[in-house]
Amino acid sequence: MKSRADALRALESDSYDLCVIGAGATGAGCALDAQTRGFRTALVDAGDFASHTSSASTKLAHGGVRYLQQAVSDFDPGQLKVVREALRERKLMLQNAPHLAHSRRFLVPCFSLFESLYFSAGLKIYDWLAGSMRLGRSRLLSRSEALAALPTLAREGVTGAVSYEDGQFDDTRYCVSLVKTFSDAGGEVANYLEVAGFERDERGRLISATAKNVFAGRDFALRAKVFVNATGPYSDQLRVMANPKLPSRLVLSKGVHILLPLVGDIASALLIPQTEDGRVLFAIPWLGRLLVGTTDVEVAPGKDIDVTRDEVEYLLRHLNRYSSLQYTAEDVVSVFSGVRPLVRANGSRETKELIRAHEVEVDRSSGLISILGGKWTTYRAMAEDTIDVVGRELGSSVSSKTRDLRLVGSEGYSAEHWRLLASVYALSEATARHLAEKFGTEAEAVLALTKEDPNLKSPIAASAAPIQAEVVYCARAEMASTIEDVLARRIGLQFFDQALAVAAAPVVGDLLGREGGWSAEQKLLAIEDYIGKIERRKRTLTLRET
Repeated sequence: MKSRADALRALESDSYDLCVIGAGATGAGCALDAQTRGFRTALVDAGDFASHTSSASTKLAHGGVRYLQQAVSDFDPGQLKVVREALRERKLMLQNAPHLAHSRRFLVPCFSLFESLYFSAGLKIYDWLAGSMRLGRSRLLSRSEALAALPTLAREGVTGAVSYEDGQFDDTRYCVSLVKTFSDAGGEVANYLEVAGFERDERGRLISATAKNVFAGRDFALRAKVFVNATGPYSDQLRVMANPKLPSRLVLSKGVHILLPLVGDIASALLIPQTEDGRVLFAIPWLGRLLVGTTDVEVAPGKDIDVTRDEVEYLLRHLNRYSSLQYTAEDVVSVFSGVRPLVRANGSRETKELIRAHEVEVDRSSGLISILGGKWTTYRAMAEDTIDVVGRELGSSVSSKTRDLRLVGSEGYSAEHWRLLASVYALSEATARHLAEKFGTEAEAVLALTKEDPNLKSPIAASAAPIQAEVVYCARAEMASTIEDVLARRIGLQFFDQALAVAAAPVVGDLLGREGGWSAEQKLLAIEDYIGKIERRKRTLTLRET
């Protein structure tokens, strides 16, 4: 990728066939799909890449067992279509970025013969819908098999379990990799570039966007023939900016996740099939932690979505009913939350009953094309549908090329790549695995920086796997501009352990300051701001210290 400064100069001076607004999963997917079809494409975001909804997922590439259940119980073919499409796209996600996505075995505990038969039948349908894209077969486990597969499962009343295979992925790195693959294909991209307004021609059609540099610098006109709104939960705001007469289309749902210490070498995940409000929850091994989530409660636009103690207690209460380990809020090492943009189905206002289907809307007055709704797993299909519409607007019939397009870092990658890194660069297993899982075969480019400066091989915090070279690499090659960009979205330490992230913040701030030419005061303010934000969250929730 270019430096951010070079990208801003190009965006100001050139004009494009298409400008995609929003660099989360959907926007990055749209930009990559468009660029690989031959459209000159620009991609911008008011924040960082994947800084909102796309970094707050349950880290699952899945069809959606709950949606399948609703499709059957409500006789809803719309839900069934969502599941089928997601199961197809799930396999493509694993195929196109094997360092970031893989299969995971899930267990659904059963407490009666009826539950065993019911869940087994449902998951056989799940297998059938996946067809040739199936990751593995579901099967019914005896009580002893279930406890062997998941030793922390509560023993009282358990008669067995049903196991099935689904996908798991690193959402933030996946999105960053989409952006980098787009850039490598010739696209122009910049983060922290806010669209503050539009310019129209005499017919009222959009011809340029007013681009505002969030950090510093003058506004400029970003010119394109077509604009795509891929801003997720902010889509309604952009739609109204383009055409004040447009009605609101979205229902916003808050999702909360917590992370706990992972006890033992557990490879299986737990699906909690029923909560007190009729939801499905997951407890999943993820990068050395146990990820638990998610809530699903409607929220108003602009509402504070910080994680509350009540939400943490809700997740723990349901987890503890199925776990032999009785967790408390003091065991929580990290939390995160986000807002999902949902489209109402059949007039329902209950967010847990809304489908994750997507819709491509074309405003004939302004020309704005909005991609609404959807879910992470179907980002590529959503992008394909959107750019099909863009192609018609531009008079092109070129079809999508992303179905089998490998993302950066995946070429030549194998599950044993970390061993090569450990051997060649004399790394610990933890650091080698971390680099391979985050960067794939691009890890060599990260480690090449340690030859220029051997100090960059040092960890960013005591006992942490990430090293200082990652910070420099992310600043130079991935447009990381803030401490949170690095710790949350590039290397994931903030999600792994917020206490470790606080310890790493001064080192990260110092390295970013050197790369960005920050003054001593700017560096200090950045570090204090980041630490203060995390400490406020810890005080509210009483997170565990490590």
